[in-house]
Amino acid sequence: MPIPRDAASVVLEGFELRVLHIPLVSPFTTSFGTERVREVIIVRALTADGDGWGEIVTQEAPLYSSEYTHGAWDVALRWLCPALLELDALAPAQVAETLRPFVGHRMAKAGLELAVLDAALRAEDRPLSAHLGAVVDRVPSGVSVGIQESAESLVDAVGSYLEDGYERIKIKIKPGRDIADTAAVRDAFGTIPLQVDANSAYTLADADTLAELDRFDLLLIEQPLQEDDLVDHAVLAERLSTPICLDESITSAKAAADALALGATSVINVKAGRVGGYLEAVRIHDLCRAAGVPVWCGGMLETGIGRAANAALAALPGFTLPGDISASGRFYARDIVTEPAVLEDGHVRVPTGPGLGVEIDPVALEEFTVARELLHR
Repeated sequence: MPIPRDAASVVLEGFELRVLHIPLVSPFTTSFGTERVREVIIVRALTADGDGWGEIVTQEAPLYSSEYTHGAWDVALRWLCPALLELDALAPAQVAETLRPFVGHRMAKAGLELAVLDAALRAEDRPLSAHLGAVVDRVPSGVSVGIQESAESLVDAVGSYLEDGYERIKIKIKPGRDIADTAAVRDAFGTIPLQVDANSAYTLADADTLAELDRFDLLLIEQPLQEDDLVDHAVLAERLSTPICLDESITSAKAAADALALGATSVINVKAGRVGGYLEAVRIHDLCRAAGVPVWCGGMLETGIGRAANAALAALPGFTLPGDISASGRFYARDIVTEPAVLEDGHVRVPTGPGLGVEIDPVALEEFTVARELLHR
């Protein structure tokens, strides 16, 4: 499937950036640490024809990646937004090229691109899903379950999500909280679709431990080794019967092609923020689909803005595994959109309105805002 035609150019008048602190309904623990409040940057692109919204999915600290909230805040205000505002008119496909001279900062670039894309598509009265090439109007929803206090509490949490109707369970693991936790879930719930996510917590020296996971008939093991360990991932793949899925290692379409060529992965988790934007995410989808490699849409505890965009992306034909596109209520008692994503028979609907297809709740947005900056041309 070719990259979709670009949306029309917009005339940028400015950007508004906000840092939000949104409480999570429960602590979310991975091998990196525990989050209790989601710190996130929301972007509003101000154009002559209306506004567009985006989300920079960095975390408070540079633990998942080298990017973090206040680093993204600084580079966006100091360099990225001014570069875009220098242009008389800007098409969404031009955002990545315009920002290319600034090395890295993919999450910040992705949030700005999404805001421009949303504004352009709203002006055309066209949904993001149609623009990207969606083929379904709802997507199967998986849930990501953080590390719990004990195996017993993990089983309780998983049981609750299964009762809610989630199609697939993913549990976070780390050394010392891997085999027993996975066994407890498998023993309690039989043949449910189950996968594990290591978030780079292991090294090749842990291959014997990771090989023990083969007996649990998992869909995949996600990112067992460090981001830059493509060769070691290829070596590990030879040891395991469980498919290896890469997450942090996939930073672009080129990185995906390299990983596939090395045999480092047989499944890819696509996160638009991590790869620099939704248009690059489509390129990775197309590459993998042509190679017969399954992809699925990962999550970064997005608000309703990023969650709507992820649903649109996951509706493309190559996304054959359930993604981490859970109901908003999985993480937030109150979202910043007027109609948060809900779970319906194990699926989340793909918004069909113009652009992202969601509207901002201005009261909630203001309530969670802890910092705000406005840049004009």
